[in-house]
Amino acid sequence: QVQLVESGGGLVQPGGSLRLSCAASGSIFSTSTMGWYRQAPGKQRELVAAITSAGSTNYADSVKGRFTISRDNAKKTVYIQMNRLKPENTAVYYCNLRIFGRETWGQGTQVTISS
Repeated sequence: QVQLVESGGGLVQPGGSLRLSCAASGSIFSTSTMGWYRQAPGKQRELVAAITSAGSTNYADSVKGRFTISRDNAKKTVYIQMNRLKPENTAVYYCNLRIFGRETWGQGTQVTISS
Protein backbone atom coordinates (compact mmCIF):
# COMPACT_ATOMS: atom_id res chain seq x y z
CA GLN A 1 0.00 0.00 0.00
CA VAL A 2 1.30 3.41 -0.96
CA GLN A 3 1.84 6.06 1.69
CA LEU A 4 2.59 9.72 1.09
CA VAL A 5 4.32 11.98 3.58
CA GLU A 6 4.45 15.72 2.98
CA SER A 7 6.93 18.10 4.54
CA GLY A 8 8.15 21.65 4.17
CA GLY A 9 5.15 23.68 5.21
CA GLY A 10 5.34 26.62 7.55
CA LEU A 11 4.85 30.33 8.05
CA VAL A 12 6.25 32.65 5.40
CA GLN A 13 5.91 36.36 4.77
CA PRO A 14 4.19 37.57 1.60
CA GLY A 15 6.60 37.47 -1.29
CA GLY A 16 8.58 34.64 0.23
CA SER A 17 9.19 31.09 -0.95
CA LEU A 18 8.66 27.57 0.25
CA ARG A 19 9.41 24.16 -1.15
CA LEU A 20 7.12 21.30 -0.23
CA SER A 21 8.19 17.70 -0.55
CA CYS A 22 6.14 14.52 -0.71
CA ALA A 23 7.86 11.20 -0.23
CA ALA A 24 6.12 8.05 -1.39
CA SER A 25 6.51 4.47 -0.32
CA GLY A 26 5.95 1.49 -2.58
CA SER A 27 7.03 0.72 -6.10
CA ILE A 28 4.51 2.51 -8.30
CA PHE A 29 5.73 6.09 -7.89
CA SER A 30 7.53 6.33 -11.21
CA THR A 31 4.46 5.30 -13.18
CA SER A 32 2.01 7.50 -11.27
CA THR A 33 0.69 10.98 -11.84
CA MET A 34 1.53 13.13 -8.85
CA GLY A 35 -0.32 16.23 -7.80
CA TRP A 36 -0.41 18.95 -5.21
CA TYR A 37 -3.79 20.15 -4.01
CA ARG A 38 -4.73 22.70 -1.39
CA GLN A 39 -7.68 23.43 0.80
CA ALA A 40 -8.22 26.78 2.43
CA PRO A 41 -10.64 27.21 5.34
CA GLY A 42 -14.20 27.14 4.12
CA LYS A 43 -13.22 26.27 0.57
CA GLN A 44 -13.12 23.13 -1.52
CA ARG A 45 -9.92 21.30 -2.18
CA GLU A 46 -8.42 22.42 -5.47
CA LEU A 47 -5.66 21.29 -7.78
CA VAL A 48 -2.52 23.40 -7.60
CA ALA A 49 -0.24 21.46 -9.94
CA ALA A 50 0.28 17.99 -11.34
CA ILE A 51 3.02 16.08 -13.11
CA THR A 52 2.63 12.90 -15.09
CA SER A 53 5.00 9.95 -15.18
CA ALA A 54 6.36 11.38 -18.44
CA GLY A 55 7.04 14.74 -16.83
CA SER A 56 4.19 16.74 -18.34
CA THR A 57 2.92 19.39 -16.00
CA ASN A 58 -0.17 21.49 -15.52
CA TYR A 59 -0.91 24.29 -13.11
CA ALA A 60 -3.82 26.22 -11.74
CA ASP A 61 -3.99 29.58 -13.48
CA SER A 62 -3.48 31.37 -10.18
CA VAL A 63 -0.04 29.85 -9.64
CA LYS A 64 1.38 29.77 -13.16
CA GLY A 65 4.75 31.45 -13.28
CA ARG A 66 5.18 31.30 -9.50
CA PHE A 67 4.98 27.59 -8.62
CA THR A 68 6.97 24.74 -10.14
CA ILE A 69 6.24 21.06 -9.67
CA SER A 70 8.96 18.48 -10.17
CA ARG A 71 9.66 14.86 -9.36
CA ASP A 72 12.62 12.66 -8.56
CA ASN A 73 11.70 9.08 -9.36
CA ALA A 74 14.89 7.71 -7.79
CA LYS A 75 13.91 9.32 -4.49
CA LYS A 76 10.18 8.64 -4.98
CA THR A 77 9.57 12.27 -4.16
CA VAL A 78 7.55 15.06 -5.71
CA TYR A 79 8.24 18.69 -4.98
CA ILE A 80 6.53 21.98 -5.42
CA GLN A 81 8.56 25.14 -5.35
CA MET A 82 6.37 28.08 -4.43
CA ASN A 83 7.67 31.58 -5.04
CA ARG A 84 6.19 35.04 -4.60
CA LEU A 85 3.72 33.66 -2.12
CA LYS A 86 0.55 35.56 -1.35
CA PRO A 87 -1.74 35.54 1.69
CA GLU A 88 -4.41 33.85 -0.43
CA ASN A 89 -2.06 30.89 -0.88
CA THR A 90 -2.62 30.03 2.79
CA ALA A 91 -4.02 26.51 2.96
CA VAL A 92 -3.33 22.94 3.84
CA TYR A 93 -1.41 21.46 0.93
CA TYR A 94 -1.96 17.81 0.08
CA CYS A 95 0.06 15.44 -2.04
CA ASN A 96 -1.86 13.11 -4.34
CA LEU A 97 -0.84 9.99 -6.22
CA ARG A 98 -3.05 8.73 -9.02
CA ILE A 99 -2.67 5.54 -11.00
CA PHE A 100 -5.18 3.32 -12.81
CA GLY A 101 -8.00 5.47 -11.51
CA ARG A 102 -7.05 5.03 -7.88
CA GLU A 103 -5.90 7.84 -5.63
CA THR A 104 -3.85 8.10 -2.48
CA TRP A 105 -3.59 11.24 -0.36
CA GLY A 106 -1.03 12.48 2.09
CA GLN A 107 -1.93 13.91 5.47
CA GLY A 108 -1.36 17.49 4.39
CA THR A 109 1.01 20.24 5.44
CA GLN A 110 -0.01 23.71 6.54
CA VAL A 111 1.25 26.69 4.57
CA THR A 112 0.56 30.09 6.08
CA ILE A 113 1.43 33.34 4.34
CA SER A 114 1.31 36.24 6.73
CA SER A 115 3.32 39.23 7.82
